[in-house]
Amino acid sequence: MRIGVLTGGGDCPGLNAVIRAVVRKGVKEYGYEFVGFRDGWKGPLEGLTMPLGIEETRGILPRGGTILGSSRTNPFKIENGVERIKENLEKMGIDALVAIGGEDTLGVATKLDALGVKVVGVPKTIDNDLNNTDYTFGFDTSVNIAVEAIDRLHTTAESHHRALIVEVMGRHAGWIALHSGIAGGAACILIPEVKFSVDKVCEWVNSRFKSSYAPIIVIAEGAIPQDGDMIVKDQTLDSFGHVKLSGIGEWLAGQIEEKTGKEARTSVLGHIQRGGSPTAFDRVLATRFGLHAITAIHDGDYGKMVALHGTNIERVPLASATTQLKLVNPELYAEAQVFFG
Repeated sequence: MRIGVLTGGGDCPGLNAVIRAVVRKGVKEYGYEFVGFRDGWKGPLEGLTMPLGIEETRGILPRGGTILGSSRTNPFKIENGVERIKENLEKMGIDALVAIGGEDTLGVATKLDALGVKVVGVPKTIDNDLNNTDYTFGFDTSVNIAVEAIDRLHTTAESHHRALIVEVMGRHAGWIALHSGIAGGAACILIPEVKFSVDKVCEWVNSRFKSSYAPIIVIAEGAIPQDGDMIVKDQTLDSFGHVKLSGIGEWLAGQIEEKTGKEARTSVLGHIQRGGSPTAFDRVLATRFGLHAITAIHDGDYGKMVALHGTNIERVPLASATTQLKLVNPELYAEAQVFFG
């Protein structure tokens, strides 16, 4: 068999570990040949490929990013996009695809599966918001990066008696904010799932200062104030209809200064959370996902996504990963609120 592999959407620590595992097992155990598609769905759409064998995947386990490149290309928004993909796959003799990506990438994979393309999905998102899997690789790395930043910011906040706001990724789901905020000892954690009161945040800030501690506030980029809307960079949309988020941390800093008289500063971690070497947890999870994905193809079990359930890797319908987002449970958020203020 000849198998195509692609990585789509935002880059993420652990992508290379998946590619390596898919190729290593596919070549050694099944004798498959692999083709790497460049830059997400743009690869099969435009016929952009690279060699992908054991030699090409040596030494990539600890590397961040993806050797295949990525993009947010949506073939369903391009004229004859799906037809071009199917024609190119047939022309290249591709028998099946391994699609590694998040909500958007796997959403395309789900639609292509319904149109007869043989595809198996691997879940990837640092936001950990894909449905029907307990964790996605990249999440653990991004949380650890955020926690390291929060640990460093504690000392400078206390030295200058400032409130420091750490803005982390999380458009619709606050998993990164919740985990990094708990681990980092934040004065409060603000997530997209629960609209926040600015006045209540200011109460928590004052409470920390009264205890002779400088507060650290962790806020997800998609968090929304009770009497406002999501703050965006501009109104332009990407090919999947997403606006560019930016500025909620800076906005909140201004509100805190105005209402408390305390100095406030913001650190936006942004793409720092995506970069660098994956943690051991993410390397292992990504590797296991890759091994199980190529086994699913060998079994002819298409239209599935590999998923983590407890400690087991299982197969679930591709569509089940993208029908809804996995959001923070209110009960879990309530546990964290014990430490606010």
